[in-house]
This record gives sequence, C-alpha cells and structure tokens, in this order.
Amino acid sequence: MLRDRLLRHCFHPLQGIVIGLTIISGGLASGGNPPPAHLREHLITIDATSLVPTSWWQVPGVTPSIWASDPESLDAPKTSERRQLSLKPGNYKFISFTFDFPFTVTLDGTLEFSRSLDQCVEGRGTQTLIVRCKRMYPHGGERDSYYDQTP
Repeated sequence: MLRDRLLRHCFHPLQGIVIGLTIISGGLASGGNPPPAHLREHLITIDATSLVPTSWWQVPGVTPSIWASDPESLDAPKTSERRQLSLKPGNYKFISFTFDFPFTVTLDGTLEFSRSLDQCVEGRGTQTLIVRCKRMYPHGGERDSYYDQTP
C-alpha cells in the first residue's frame, strides 16, 4: 500500500504535465480554426522536365541532397519528373548541379523570385515553379562578348 501511494505521488506531477500538454495540443489541433498563414503548407510543384539530359535537383531541408551519394541510389528528385512539395511560406533554394537560385513561397502560397531569372524560370504568382535552363546566361541569353575576343 505504501509503495502504491509513493508511486502515485511520484508520477502524479508527470501525469499532470502529460495531460496538460495533451489538452493544449488537442485544443490547437481540434479547435476548427485553420493554422496561421505563416504555418500553412502549400502544394508547390517543381517542374524541371525541360532540362536535358536528365539530372537531379534538390530544395535543401525539403528533399534529399544531390551531393550525398552514388547516382544509382540517389533519392533526390530527377529532372525527368514533376514533383509536388508541401512548403510553408518562406525562402527556399532550387539547386541542380549547374544552376541554383532562391525563391519564395508567399503567405498566400504563390511563388516569387527575382525578375533577373525570367529567361530561365517561370511561375511567378502561381504554385508551379518551371525551370527551363541548366545554367543562367548573362545579358538575356546572349553570349557574352568577352568570349568573341581574339588574342
């Protein structure tokens, strides 16, 4: 009897904490209110299918790294497939082996990125990021005159 009483006394505060956390988390989840805009996830499609030959890409912290392993067993998304990602509003980066750039998911779940990327990236104001180039070229896609010089 004394042992049972001691056990109840020892565990009672812990049970109160667990019950309190359950009530708090249950209240947040079942309150019927949607999460705040900055915590809401949005389905964003990444479409890099225009890139040939096929390669891999990543969004750090969201998809597997392209730098981590053998190409035969790599889990990172391939450029031959469109991929949907659940992303919260915030700043992200698209990375391939030859081209990377930052993009933003806005509070309303649409994409923003620098206008300087318009020659290679589409989808501003939508939920689909379309990557059309393997690398970014200067001056609107024109070859830099530097390369036309003769020694």
